[in-house]
Amino acid sequence: MKNVSPEDILRARKLEIETRLRKIDADLGRLKSADSEERATESENDEVLEEFGQVGEEELKAIDAALDRLKAGTYGICVTCGEPISAERLAVVPHTPFCEDCVPGR
Repeated sequence: MKNVSPEDILRARKLEIETRLRKIDADLGRLKSADSEERATESENDEVLEEFGQVGEEELKAIDAALDRLKAGTYGICVTCGEPISAERLAVVPHTPFCEDCVPGR
């Protein structure tokens, strides 16, 4: 099996998120039903889509920051303590700037 670089993984995830965000934008821009009951359901669905969109935007920012760290040669180094981030953690969250010990909120 071919080794996939962190950059390839990050760029593929970025493309996936951008595609999903375009679909969310299209769904949010569609015409609403004239039926008030259906409009209420559509409004609830739109709120969920907007939340997904916000999460996607945040992940895009994190991916762009990780790509910047790759260019700078600091990818895989914790931005808080300066220690290496484990390969296992990077495999699960390739855009993480933190080692497991420095994850905010822990």
